[in-house]
Amino acid sequence: MTVTSSLTTARATRVVAHRGASHEHPEHTLAAYRQAIADGADALECDVRLTADRRLVCVHDRRVERTSDGRGTVSEMTYEELRALDFGAWKGPAHAGARVLLFEDLLREALAAGRPVGLAVETKHPTRAGGRLEEELVRLLRRYGLADGRGGLVEVMSFSRGALTRLHRLAPGLPAVYLMERRLRPVRPPYATHAGPGIELVRRDPGLVGRLKAKGLSVRVWTVDEPADVELCLSLGVDTLITNRPRAVRAQVEAR
Repeated sequence: MTVTSSLTTARATRVVAHRGASHEHPEHTLAAYRQAIADGADALECDVRLTADRRLVCVHDRRVERTSDGRGTVSEMTYEELRALDFGAWKGPAHAGARVLLFEDLLREALAAGRPVGLAVETKHPTRAGGRLEEELVRLLRRYGLADGRGGLVEVMSFSRGALTRLHRLAPGLPAVYLMERRLRPVRPPYATHAGPGIELVRRDPGLVGRLKAKGLSVRVWTVDEPADVELCLSLGVDTLITNRPRAVRAQVEAR
């Protein structure tokens, strides 16, 4: 009975690759996501921003200095200007030449994986794009028949209540994750069925997971890289682990 219960838990715990297999490869690059798929990730997490010419790109920071050889603000640059930058060399010479990734290209990569691979999409705020970011995201998902939430392949995430409100109005069928970094907000959007606390918050207050579940929320914890943190989350019944190390975390989950 104990073995069966453990196996059931392992199968039920999803592993989501945070910006791809970003411990080994430059974050948000095609190489990072292809590695994550090969590593057995159940879903791929990405951050999206809108360029000056309204293209959705996978970039975390407001500016490009940390992850490229250029300078500037993503929202003030065109896609072609971003494509001219090297988004890989900062991780090491072996990764030089990686280019900025269009969200649509990541979406196609997930759909071509040969098995169900989900997408967990965080819209970044604040941004000059405002609501146009969510509008463009939903427009693109609708083109691929994914805006109604069917199949559970796409979920949206944000720290911003306003962003989740816009996404709910535009695509009420999309599962929504309300991200939390420092503390549990006393109020959450009524349509957010998933909560996303950071691992530091869970370490400080392990009982938070149970309280969130008691509210009917499933729990996605980020960014879970260390074996001790994986074990803590599994012992608390966390539903989804978001990690930079999908292969190692998948192995630990399956071995438990």
